[in-house]
Amino acid sequence: MCCRVLPMKRDDPQRGFKIAAGMIKAGLARPSDFDGVLPDFDKPAGERCQHQRHDGCQVYALRPMGCRYWNCRWLVDEAGDTSRPDRAGYVIDVMPDLITVVGEDGERTNVEVIQIWVDPKRPDAWRDNALFDYLERRGSEGKAALIRFNSSDAVTLLPPSMSADRRWHEIAHDSVRPERTAEERFEGLAQCYRGKLEGTS
Repeated sequence: MCCRVLPMKRDDPQRGFKIAAGMIKAGLARPSDFDGVLPDFDKPAGERCQHQRHDGCQVYALRPMGCRYWNCRWLVDEAGDTSRPDRAGYVIDVMPDLITVVGEDGERTNVEVIQIWVDPKRPDAWRDNALFDYLERRGSEGKAALIRFNSSDAVTLLPPSMSADRRWHEIAHDSVRPERTAEERFEGLAQCYRGKLEGTS
């Protein structure tokens, strides 16, 4: 499922080398672990990876860095009672993103979102009670959800714990901005956390 629904970008060609060097320096890998590793390539969200086969990844031993360090919340046992992604029809991304909410006074506030990538063959798969239970628990932590159908079409989902009327709210988008770079995402998430800390002091 991950190899179909998630996008991959050929960003900074040096990024893979930097990640590998950091892993080697930290003692998490040996230089030989990266022999012949393929560079990241552009693959749109919702399209099957060119290397995917019925029995798995054709280039698994040489898979790009983007594939090596990516993970989903189901695999790391952080997805509540949701089903395995290929059965559920969606993938809960381990990497958070953020949305910017504009208040009536024009003030802009960043809100952390959990990204859910939906199988385009099953566009309603995200309407799953187990996922809603998981997202309600995360909503109590101040995290909303971004249901992604591809790189531009999405629904922002606010759970009852984040809304004044204690109801679910869906906000459909037909042109969300493309995924942020890692640097943009980290800075935006840092603003989210700073705001939470300031609110508790």
